[in-house]
Amino acid sequence: MACYFEGLSKGVPNGGMAQFQEVMRQQLETSMHAELEKLLDTATGVDKEVSRKDFDGFKKLFHRFLQVKGPSVDWPKIHRPPEDSIQPYDKIAARPLPDSLADSLNKLVVVKLNGGLGTSMGCKGPKSLISVRNENTFLDLTVQQIEHLNKKYNTDVPLVLMNSFNTDEDTKKILQKYTHHRVKIHTFNQSRYPRINKESLLPVATDIGMTGENADVWYPPGHGDIYASFYNSGLLDQLITEGKEYIFVSNIDNLGATVDLNILHHLVSQPNGKRCEFIMEVTDKTRADVKGGTLIQYDNKLRLLEIAQVPKAHVDEFKSVTKFKIFNTNNLWISLGAIKRLQEQNAMDMEIIVNPKTLDGGQNVIQLETAVGAAIKSFDNALGINVPRSRFLPVKTVSDLLLVMSNLYSLEAGSLTMSQKREFPTTPHVKLGSSFTKVQEYQTRFESIPDMLELDHLTVSGDVTFGKQVSLKGTVIIIANHGDRIDIPAGTILENKIVSGNLRILDH
Repeated sequence: MACYFEGLSKGVPNGGMAQFQEVMRQQLETSMHAELEKLLDTATGVDKEVSRKDFDGFKKLFHRFLQVKGPSVDWPKIHRPPEDSIQPYDKIAARPLPDSLADSLNKLVVVKLNGGLGTSMGCKGPKSLISVRNENTFLDLTVQQIEHLNKKYNTDVPLVLMNSFNTDEDTKKILQKYTHHRVKIHTFNQSRYPRINKESLLPVATDIGMTGENADVWYPPGHGDIYASFYNSGLLDQLITEGKEYIFVSNIDNLGATVDLNILHHLVSQPNGKRCEFIMEVTDKTRADVKGGTLIQYDNKLRLLEIAQVPKAHVDEFKSVTKFKIFNTNNLWISLGAIKRLQEQNAMDMEIIVNPKTLDGGQNVIQLETAVGAAIKSFDNALGINVPRSRFLPVKTVSDLLLVMSNLYSLEAGSLTMSQKREFPTTPHVKLGSSFTKVQEYQTRFESIPDMLELDHLTVSGDVTFGKQVSLKGTVIIIANHGDRIDIPAGTILENKIVSGNLRILDH
C-alpha cells in the first residue's frame, strides 16, 4: 500500500508525509464506504442483508490494507520453530488409541473447502464434481469416507462444505443424491467481495448483480474467509450447541486429507489448561514444493510464512529445502470454541494477500484475500504435525489426475492408498504437455490408464495417444514434434525409453 501513496506524495515535504498519507487513507476509506452504500442500494431483501454482512467484512480488510507499510515480515526476526512445536507424526501415532473412538469422533466436524471451479482442468462447474476414480467425484469420495466412519463407529460426523457464489447452486443440486447416505451435510457460502480498480482503489462493480458487465467484478476472498463466513452463517453456533468441538478443514481436491484418528485423539486428550486450539499438518518439502508456505517462529508465536510475504532478496533462501524443510498441506484441525471467541473479539489476525488480476476488457484490478492457515498465530497452543507425504495428494492438474486414476493407488471406502505392489512409496513425477491440459482431451488420448506401478518419471509432449494396457516403467519421455503424431500401441511396455517424433524407440 505504501507504493500507492509514494506515487501521490512527490513534492510533499518529509515532515508532512505521515499527515498526508493519513489524510489520503481517510479519503480512500470514505470513498470506498460511499461506493459500497451505492452498490447496496441496488439490492433488495435477503440479498441486501447478505451483501451488507459481506461488505462489513470487506471494509475491515480494506482498512487493514490501507494501513500496511512495507513487507509483512522483518526477515532477521524469523527463526526456526522450537522442536516441540512441530511434532513428528510417528510420535503422535505411537500413543495407543482408546477402546472406543466414538466419543472423540462425535466431537468432530469435517469441513471441505469447495469454492473452486474446474476451469483450470477444462471443466465447467465446481471442481468437486469432476470424476477422479471409478466415476466417483471428489465429493463422492468425501461422502464415502465419512459415511464409512459413521457406520464403523456408530457416530455422527457431519460434512460441511464451504461453497462460493461460483459453486453453491450446482453443489446444492447434486447434494440430493446423498439424501439416504449416513452423513449429515451442511453448506455455507464464503463472502462475495468487490474487485477494486488498481488505480482508484474503488469497486469496479456498477450494481450488486452478477451478470452482464458485472459478471467478473466479484470474487471469493480466499479460504481465510472461512472464519467470518462460518460464524456469520449461524452454523458454527449450531454445531457447538450439538456438542461439536473441532473441525478438520482441508481442500476438497486433496485426496490424502482423510480423518486421522491419531491426530484427533491427540487433540481431544489434551488437559484442559493446555488444550491445543489449532493443528497444522505439514510435510517434508521436495523440489516440487519450494513455493509452499512454511512454519516459522516469529515474535514468540508459531506463524505461517507464505512466499508472497518474503522480501525479494530472500526468495531463494525461502525456496531452500535445507533451511525451510517443511510446507503447509492445508490440512488443519481447529477448535470451534476458539473460532467463536476470536471472531467475537475481532482478534483473528491474518496477513492480506494482494492478488492482481486483469479483467477480460483489459482493466487492471486487485483482490484482497486471506489464507486459512495464516490465522495459526491467533490460536493458543498451536502445533504443527509433520505427517507422511501420503496425506498430501492434491489433484490440481490433469497430470495429477492420471496418477490417482492409475493402479498406483487402491480405493477403499472413499480413501486412496498407495498400492502395496509398488516397491517404493514415492509418487512418480508426471508432466503431461499442453495437449493434455483439459480433462476431455486427456480422456480421448488414453484408451485405458497405463500400468504405472514401476514408473519413476513420465514426460509427454505433443500429439500422443496411448492404446490399451500400456505399461510404463522407470523413466519414460515421449515427445512428438510439431506436426508429428505418436500412437503408443496397445500392450506396449516402455521401460527407461525416449520415444521421439520420428517414432523410433531409443535406449535412454
